Amino acid sequence: MMLHTHSSGGVPVELLFLVPAGAAAAAYWAAALAPRAGTWPMLRTLSFTAGIAAVLATVAGPFAERAHADFTLLSFSHVLAGMLGPALLVLGRPVTLALRIMDPVPSRRLVRLLRSRPARFLAFPVTAAVLNTGGMLVMFRTPVFDAMRTQAPVHWLVTFHLLAAGYLWTAALIGRDPNPHRASLPLRAGVLILTIAAHNVLAKSLAAAPPPGISAGEAESGAMAMYYAGGAVELLVVFVFCLQWYRSPGTRKARPAESGTGLEAPADVREPARG
Repeated sequence: MMLHTHSSGGVPVELLFLVPAGAAAAAYWAAALAPRAGTWPMLRTLSFTAGIAAVLATVAGPFAERAHADFTLLSFSHVLAGMLGPALLVLGRPVTLALRIMDPVPSRRLVRLLRSRPARFLAFPVTAAVLNTGGMLVMFRTPVFDAMRTQAPVHWLVTFHLLAAGYLWTAALIGRDPNPHRASLPLRAGVLILTIAAHNVLAKSLAAAPPPGISAGEAESGAMAMYYAGGAVELLVVFVFCLQWYRSPGTRKARPAESGTGLEAPADVREPARG
């Protein structure tokens, strides 16, 4: 079963994704090299860039095209778009970088946006976990699966959801960017464990009960790809989480700046006192 792609003037429409991907990478690099960014770590810049490349590979290029005819590659693309890509983006700390280089007025606006109720709801670890695991179930266990493999717009929407939900989940658990809903470490640990368990159960269930149109051999190979590749990303998240727990107040003496949600704007972007 092959994806029905579209082209304009002989150019595949999927290549248009190079525009926002390139713009995001260029904006990040420009911000990281700006004087206001100070000594911004190159490792964060490379991480963010690699995250963009990982997600882009699932919607444009030969890998994306082959994934629609190969269930193993399709499962691996799920890991790239919904797990590895978001993790690399989160580790790049784009919100922190944006706040560092912005002028006071846009900085205040961004802080207010992050403090809004919708942002707090989406940043709650349980909400992020439901969106993340729910998206995986819908992808493999509903008619969306066939639609995704045969209709390009559906594939793009599913990929966007995987990216957004994966980013929210990773940011809620290990993100060091300003977070409107910095949950307790025990709560985040519980969500992390349950989400990993749900992902592993889904991967194993694909081998036991393949999606429509997928042979038993393909299903087993795809399930293994999801289980082991996804497990590698999950180990990365667990490692970062444990490192943050070790460094958190209560386990070792922390600087005052380590407390709070991270939404306390710097002095030069705080709103003036009223009254």
